[in-house]
Amino acid sequence: MTNADSIRDLLIGLPVFASGTPPFDPDTAPDDPLDLFRSWFAGAVEAGVPEPHAMVVATADGRGAPSARVLIMKDLSSRGWWFATTTTSRKGLELAQNPSTALVFHWKEQGRQVRVEGVAEYAGTGASAEDFRRRPFESRVAGLHGRQSEPLAELGEIDRATDSSRERLVQDPDLAPDDWGLYVVVPYEVEFWQGDPDRRHTRLRYERREPGGEWTRGLLWP
Repeated sequence: MTNADSIRDLLIGLPVFASGTPPFDPDTAPDDPLDLFRSWFAGAVEAGVPEPHAMVVATADGRGAPSARVLIMKDLSSRGWWFATTTTSRKGLELAQNPSTALVFHWKEQGRQVRVEGVAEYAGTGASAEDFRRRPFESRVAGLHGRQSEPLAELGEIDRATDSSRERLVQDPDLAPDDWGLYVVVPYEVEFWQGDPDRRHTRLRYERREPGGEWTRGLLWP
């Protein structure tokens, strides 16, 4: 790499935990990682972290080649973390081939990350359709296009598809496309990472062997 290609000079000295970090004592953490996530998430909301429900969703195809993108968490239940997408998109097709999924939440203002590894389960046509109908109007308009991840010839195609989808929804407000999919990531590993300005980060990992089984937990070197 030549100096002209490098951005190292821009990276050196950038602040990492500019606003400080909240305390975290892993000895007081609950037995269930979902309970700890709820606590951390509520803390992020209360602290005003922008879009705390945004999460990286990583999938892989049948060969194991990974891809990742940022989605919005739809819910958290006793089963796991929920999100929605079209089943015909790249991530939808990959989930059909390989349901192994990883999630990452990053609340940089608090120096916190949460990593989730698990299996994505399709919620079924009825639950998927109900999820779609609950979405905001313009979100449903976009969800009706049905061409996510396909090649786009020019931006005007989006405008034309939007006009058509909007008209369909006006005529049929209860419309839900067949390719809409609601998924829940059932976890088998969850890690909570609390950053420290002195780099003495705290990592607490929960693991279980099967869905519904008992969680074990332990600390990891940072």
